[in-house]
Amino acid sequence: MRLFALADLHLPGSTDKVMDVFGAHWKDHHLRIFESWTDAVGEDDTVLLPGDLSWAMTLEEALPDLRWTGELPGRKLLLKGNHDYWWTSLAKMKAVLPESMIPLQNSAVDLGFCTVAGSRGWRTPESPEYSEDEDGRIYLREMHRLRLSLEEASRIHSDGPLVVMMHYPPVVDGAGTAFAELISAAGADICVYGHLHSAPGDWPEELDTQLDGVTYRLVSADRLGFEPLLILEQDGHP
Repeated sequence: MRLFALADLHLPGSTDKVMDVFGAHWKDHHLRIFESWTDAVGEDDTVLLPGDLSWAMTLEEALPDLRWTGELPGRKLLLKGNHDYWWTSLAKMKAVLPESMIPLQNSAVDLGFCTVAGSRGWRTPESPEYSEDEDGRIYLREMHRLRLSLEEASRIHSDGPLVVMMHYPPVVDGAGTAFAELISAAGADICVYGHLHSAPGDWPEELDTQLDGVTYRLVSADRLGFEPLLILEQDGHP
């Protein structure tokens, strides 16, 4: 069993949204995801999907993307991103999600060889875009949700590393935020996150870093060349 991660698939849902308006490297990106995923991931593996799966605005519009992703090999752990407007109540999602897909919301999952927790996160006071009036309430709510997820992980954790996934970056310019403090205090080993995008060759080096015993990896699909990143194997780090 292995653990992979790939954020920001940005699939079109029932819309005509195409991603190559953001650069030629996005052209036919869903085909590249399909090819690399089916080449790398086995049915006994798990793939973390830390947000922005689909451009759909409703759960019904998202169904084509959910089914497409659900048919790919392996189990998938989902997290809400800032563009996942289709994400609704857990009861409604669980009623239509493919069997291979598990949403994380104030929860955690024990995979046997590791435990996975996570929350969407939000812009932090360290971010240039942060506004206390616009972001403060959501920021505090997301902090609470991450605490709930990490507390659940502590209750169910049986063996192996603790892996945390977030959509928003818990590190800014290589430095920790309050989210990172929670992650370290929980004894996490690895944190993967997404949300950030750039043109090829323009990625800052500090996006992957070690901080307070935690390895942070940016796993945005365009950062990874649309290939799932191997995070862990059953016997430890890859």
